[in-house]
Amino acid sequence: MRKILIILFLLPHLNATAQKKPNILLFIGDDMTWRDCSVYGNPDVNTPNIQRLADTGMSFDNMFTATAMCSPTRQQILTGLFPARSGAYPNHAKVYDGVKSLGHHFKALGYNVALIGKQHYGPAESYPIDYLGGRQHDGGNGIDIHLDKIKPVIEDDKPFLLIIAQNQPHTPWTRGNRAQYNPEKLTVPDYMIDTKETREALVKYYAEITYADSLLGYCLDAVEKVGKQKNTIEVFTSEQGYQLPFGKWTCYDLGLKTGFIISWPGKVPAKSRNSAFIQYVDILPTLLDMVGADPEKIDVGIKDTYGNTGFDGKSFYDVIQQKTDHHRDYVFGIQTTRGIFSGSDSYPVRSIRTEKYKYIQNYSFDSEFSNIPIANENSLYNQWLRDSTLSEDTHAWLEKYKTRPFEELYDLENDPFEQRNLAEDKTYKSIIQDLRQKLESWMIQQGDLGVATEMKARERMTH
Repeated sequence: MRKILIILFLLPHLNATAQKKPNILLFIGDDMTWRDCSVYGNPDVNTPNIQRLADTGMSFDNMFTATAMCSPTRQQILTGLFPARSGAYPNHAKVYDGVKSLGHHFKALGYNVALIGKQHYGPAESYPIDYLGGRQHDGGNGIDIHLDKIKPVIEDDKPFLLIIAQNQPHTPWTRGNRAQYNPEKLTVPDYMIDTKETREALVKYYAEITYADSLLGYCLDAVEKVGKQKNTIEVFTSEQGYQLPFGKWTCYDLGLKTGFIISWPGKVPAKSRNSAFIQYVDILPTLLDMVGADPEKIDVGIKDTYGNTGFDGKSFYDVIQQKTDHHRDYVFGIQTTRGIFSGSDSYPVRSIRTEKYKYIQNYSFDSEFSNIPIANENSLYNQWLRDSTLSEDTHAWLEKYKTRPFEELYDLENDPFEQRNLAEDKTYKSIIQDLRQKLESWMIQQGDLGVATEMKARERMTH
C-alpha cells in the first residue's frame, strides 16, 4: 500500500519531468526563394513574423537543401538522408522500404509527432506521423489550411513535434492582399529582367509570402497563448527557390540555398546570425541533439555504400550554442529532371559548393533542359527571351538556363548569381579537379550512378 501511495505521489512530478523536454514547431515555406523576406535583405516584402522569429533567435546565412524540388527537399528534413541514398530523389517520390523518419525517432522519445498541410512523402510505414489534414496543392479556392487543428497537439501534456507544411508561396499565386504592393515601387533583383510583367509577378509572389507569414504568426501566437513559448524550439525555413528561371529544378543557389531561422528562448542567442555551411539533412540530427538524444546512435533503417546505418547529416547544435562557427566544408546538390512536369526525359545535374566556388556537372549537356518555365510559351522566362532590348550577354545568360555545358564553375564571391562560367579557364584547373573528385566521392557514398540513377526515377515516384 505504501508503494502505491509513493507512486501516486510521484506521478505529477514524473509528468512534469517529461514535459521538460522541449517542444518543436517547424514551419516550412513552399517554393520561397531564401532572399525574399526582410531577414535576408529584401527591401520590399512584408514579413513581420519571420522577422519576429529572427529577433528572438538565430538566422543562418548558408543553409542548403540538396535538391530544389518539394518532395525530396522535405524528405531530407524528415529522414536526415540525402535524396539518392533515401530513394526520394525525384519529385513526388518515396523513400526505400525500411527508411526511418523523425516519426520513429521522436515518438520513441515520448513525443506527439504531427503534420498539417502538404505531406509529399511515402511510404506510410516510413512516416508514422499523425496527419492533421490539409491540401497537397493549393489552387486558391476555399480555406487552404485549418490551423485550428493544431491546438489539441499544442495543448496536450505530452511534448510535441509539430510540422506546419503550408502551401505558400507555391504557384499559382492566388493568396494574400496584392494591394499592399505597388509594382512600380518594387526593387527588381539583379537576377531578374525588369519588365512590367516581372513587377506584376512579384506583386503576386510577395502577397503570397506575406500571407504565409501571417500563418506563421498564427502558429507562434498559439504556442505563446498556452504558455509554452519558453520551452519550444521554433523553426522557420523557406524550402527551395521559386518557380522562376535559375530557381526551382536547378542546382544554382537561387534553387538550393534556403532561409533558416531557429528560436529557443534562453538557449539560442536572440538577434544572432551564423554563416556556417549546413544542409537540410543536418536538421533532424540537430533537433534530436537539442532534446537530449544522441543522433550518432540512431539507426536510420538502411545502409549507405560503405555499410553505415547512421544519418547523412550531423548535428550543428554546437554552432547554435556558438561554440564554433564551422560545420561543413562542402554542400552538395542533385537535380532529377525525369518525371517533373514538362521536364526533359533525362537531365541529371550534380553540384558541390564551397564558400567561394560552385562546381556543377550536367550529364545530359548535349540535349536541352526543360521544365514548366521553358515549356510554357507565355511564361515570364519566354517573355524575357523575346525582349529585344536585352544585351547580348544577358540573352546568352538566359539561354544558358536550357542549354548548358558538361561542367560549370562559378566564383560566388564575385558572381553570386552564377552568370559567368569559369570552367574553361585553365586558371581554375586544380580547383575543378579537387571539386570533381569530392563530388564523385559523395556520389559513391550515396550509391548515386548519375544517368543510371536518373533513368530509374519513375520507379521511385508515387504519382
